[in-house]
Amino acid sequence: MYIIIAGGGIVGKSITKALVKNHDVVVIDNDFANCEKITSGYGAVAVQGDATNINTLREAGVEKCDYALGVMGRDSENLLFALLCKNFDVKNIFVHMRDPEYRTAYILAGASNIGNSVQMMVDKFVLDIENPAIRRVISLSNGKAEVSIITLGEKSKALGQKIVDLVKGKNWPTDVVIAGMFNSEKDSFVIPRGNTVIEPKNQLFVVGPRDSIKALYKYLDK
Repeated sequence: MYIIIAGGGIVGKSITKALVKNHDVVVIDNDFANCEKITSGYGAVAVQGDATNINTLREAGVEKCDYALGVMGRDSENLLFALLCKNFDVKNIFVHMRDPEYRTAYILAGASNIGNSVQMMVDKFVLDIENPAIRRVISLSNGKAEVSIITLGEKSKALGQKIVDLVKGKNWPTDVVIAGMFNSEKDSFVIPRGNTVIEPKNQLFVVGPRDSIKALYKYLDK
């Protein structure tokens, strides 16, 4: 199948990596260096340009597209992308929805699959993964609920451990959830399960109260 992915962030790259072996994948992204990385690292065709521009879509081959995926940073961009793909009679249009208020608009624009799960929000979470042990991404109600990135040290007790075993510890905060794990070395993001092993280079995306996230870091990094 011929697949166009609008957006070359972590979400776009993860989907590209999963599909490129068995399908013709074209990624549209504004950043030239990122396009080169996608081409060399994943073997997909990358088109530098604006995915909400008709000429860029034609260059990417939208007229023969089987699936169009809008995973850019803003709903307004993904909405316009979906609408233009509908104009080219693309039958399968998938979009990454951040704001639920856009759902009806997406449906009217021809989106056949609307995703807003954690798995589809990787690019929102991974803004710029750096060294700080805990990097706050989103904070609600003065810290009562946060999404943070935890970077574990090389000697962390969590390395090599299954999540199911770690949560049995008496100091594990019960109001914190590991929503995702990003491996910078492998350039991959996974939604962890109980048997998922925490590996070196993993960064944890955790959800919970601010103080509980701090307690989790202390527990994991002993």
